[in-house]
Amino acid sequence: MDDTPQKITTLVGREVYSNEGVFVGEVADVRLDLTGSRAVTGLALTQLNDELFSDVVAGQKGVILPYRWVRAVGDIVLINDVTLHDVIEQMTHPDGEESDDSAIA
Repeated sequence: MDDTPQKITTLVGREVYSNEGVFVGEVADVRLDLTGSRAVTGLALTQLNDELFSDVVAGQKGVILPYRWVRAVGDIVLINDVTLHDVIEQMTHPDGEESDDSAIA
């Protein structure tokens, strides 16, 4: 495996899929932790899969997924399927006890 550091800008434009092969969206931007490790903490997605998000993000630009939910990054970004359910649950119940790690943009 190539351990050469990559520029974070290479994430922008990559398609995001679940580990079951379901298209989720496209990376439009990244969220960074500038106070500590200067690591990527989230992915802002647009071009969302209408079947997954149409009822939840109507009129919104996209969603932000916590980067810890990413399983792999290559030509595409791969996330866990259970993550999709978590995101949809958090967006439909914003007053719940969930952390602010995902959001509607």
